[in-house]
Amino acid sequence: MSALKQGEFVGSLDCGTTSTRFLVFDKHADIVAQHQIEYPQYYPEPGWHEQDPDELVQSCEVCINEASKALEAAGWAKESIKAIGITNQRESAVAWSRKTGKPLCRLIVWDDARTKNTVAHFDHKLQTVGIEVKPGHIKKGEEGVEALRQLSGLPISTYFSAIKLRWMIDHHENVRKAHDEDDLLFGTVESWILYRLTDKIHITDVTNASRTLLMNLNTLQWDPVLLKFFEIKDSVLPKIVSSSEVYGELQSTVLKGVKVAGLAGDQQAALIGNKCFRQGEAKCTYGTGAFLLFCTGDEVVLSKHGLLSTVAYKDGPTGKPVYALEGSIAVAGSAIKWLRDTMSLVSTAAEVNTLAQSVPDTGGVYFVTAFSGLLAPYWDPGAAGLLIGLTSYTTPAHIALATLEANAFQTRAILESMKLDSNAELKHLMVDGGMTNGDMVMKVLADIGGFTVIRPEMRESTALGSALLAGSAIRLHGWDISKPETLAEVNTKGNLEFAPSMPEDAREKRWQGWKRAIQRSLGWEEGVDE
Repeated sequence: MSALKQGEFVGSLDCGTTSTRFLVFDKHADIVAQHQIEYPQYYPEPGWHEQDPDELVQSCEVCINEASKALEAAGWAKESIKAIGITNQRESAVAWSRKTGKPLCRLIVWDDARTKNTVAHFDHKLQTVGIEVKPGHIKKGEEGVEALRQLSGLPISTYFSAIKLRWMIDHHENVRKAHDEDDLLFGTVESWILYRLTDKIHITDVTNASRTLLMNLNTLQWDPVLLKFFEIKDSVLPKIVSSSEVYGELQSTVLKGVKVAGLAGDQQAALIGNKCFRQGEAKCTYGTGAFLLFCTGDEVVLSKHGLLSTVAYKDGPTGKPVYALEGSIAVAGSAIKWLRDTMSLVSTAAEVNTLAQSVPDTGGVYFVTAFSGLLAPYWDPGAAGLLIGLTSYTTPAHIALATLEANAFQTRAILESMKLDSNAELKHLMVDGGMTNGDMVMKVLADIGGFTVIRPEMRESTALGSALLAGSAIRLHGWDISKPETLAEVNTKGNLEFAPSMPEDAREKRWQGWKRAIQRSLGWEEGVDE
């Protein structure tokens, strides 16, 4: 066997909602090796979505080991991987024991809706008891809601991980006991994986911490006011670090000793992977859900139109944070999966595109895909899924097209809010994620939205983002996140543009119909304060 070549590569461990991948990139962002596996999902009750934390870690180890083998099969030594980044499904919550390092229960996935009553409890607490912003200074009602949003950038919702942690403490006896006895450690997915793959390092980066409801957006530290309000001890929380620095070294897997140097929640990682570093640049990732991020620069912009203020990234321990506005759609690709797996309307996901193409319009059908309530800009955990406008004329093709349109309408709703908050007109939208592989999806998005959609050839933007953060931390290839010009040679292959072709009056008519459908979906289920 000939000697293996030495290269300079960076790895990315991408822990998504349904699968884990490890990708190895060269300096142009070409993929040199990769491995991906799906891992089990658990749905023990309606609206619940869980994963096994140990199975998640095992999937990471398998992907790293198998991709390293693939790298060597391609003629490169595994020592060519100089650093790795980790990117993850964000608001999912993991609870484990400080003493044993073992999980205390299954992790609760970001789109899980079991916490409706926990949300109702804290909404009620804000209205009646209020939040103590300074000793003896309490704000309640609308003032309380605004105070909480000014601190965290977020509303109280089933979406965010502090609410999930609170539910675990309230409903799992062993989690409550661990919390009381200071044996509980909490983290989002990247925090748990890093803890297990390194020498028990317990940290989280600013992007993931900004999605918990517990971090102060301005100080980038856990906020005592928020911890007191949600009744969570600070001893359970990881240390908050930047998105790009050397945190430690891998201890397990064949890459033992390789530096872990980049951390970012998947949507922020995709923003970086799409090189949206400047104020006003935006991307949307269409995966299980869909997530639109709009870079606002070094200032926090608090939305008045239902969007979230979040940290886009922080370059190194001494770097200044860059912020973004975000709109999240809970159901995107998962609606297509539902048509395939639950309704058996199609046998493959690609068939949805073919079916949708076979009709000129939806025949008046609208599909509000509120399977677990609605996120931005509506924020209604009680909203219900709704197919409306059905007649004896309706066929599976109309429903397939209505499913693609639901995705486009929700994207447009978020962009309308971004326009109002930022006073900036969006010229084009960068897109990535599995759902963007279908040209029909892109055409519908451009037509309903009325803007140009740009799809890059290499669409692994999420993995690329965490790889760029890790590479930048060790200045691999001269990369420096704070100087976008150093990334000029990264991912420059052909983009495909989709321009709108629907007449403006037809677009407007469809949009008004969507708004009526949304109104009928809202407030179907009421949460109760337990």
